[in-house]
Amino acid sequence: MNKLKDRKDLKNQIDTLRAQGKKIAFTNGCFDILHVGHVRYLNEARKTADVLVLALNTDASVRAIKGEKRPVVSERERAEVLAALECVDYLTLFDEPTPLNLIRLLKPDVLIKGGDWPEEKVVGRDDVLSWGGRVVLIDEVAGKSTTNIVDKILNLYAQDLHEQNKP
Repeated sequence: MNKLKDRKDLKNQIDTLRAQGKKIAFTNGCFDILHVGHVRYLNEARKTADVLVLALNTDASVRAIKGEKRPVVSERERAEVLAALECVDYLTLFDEPTPLNLIRLLKPDVLIKGGDWPEEKVVGRDDVLSWGGRVVLIDEVAGKSTTNIVDKILNLYAQDLHEQNKP
């Protein structure tokens, strides 16, 4: 099964699943360098419904959020890695500043975000609550982030580079 769907195909698939009585969960993010924090988050997200849809920021939208040096891993590679996870049922890419249009299109039963977000600031919260859905915040794994991984790599290799450049 190809988990990566364009919006039209994803909408049709979600409508079919909903007609079968399935509950749909939705989350989104950059997921630049996949790490244990991401995996635990997605596994917990999957437990909230029958189907987990992940909206993945495109490279352009990651740059807009994180800066010109990101993403480290391209959108197609990130999508392939995430699709390999059993807990992710469907993926779609989005280029907008927020996933609000996708949330409104798919009308998930559960909207999921990391616990570092105050619930009232979660994009799509009011929409999801208006159609009887709920918002779930999942705690982050302390100290686990792509930024921390990049910083660790830079720090580890900066000393080596410094040593190599000594006269």
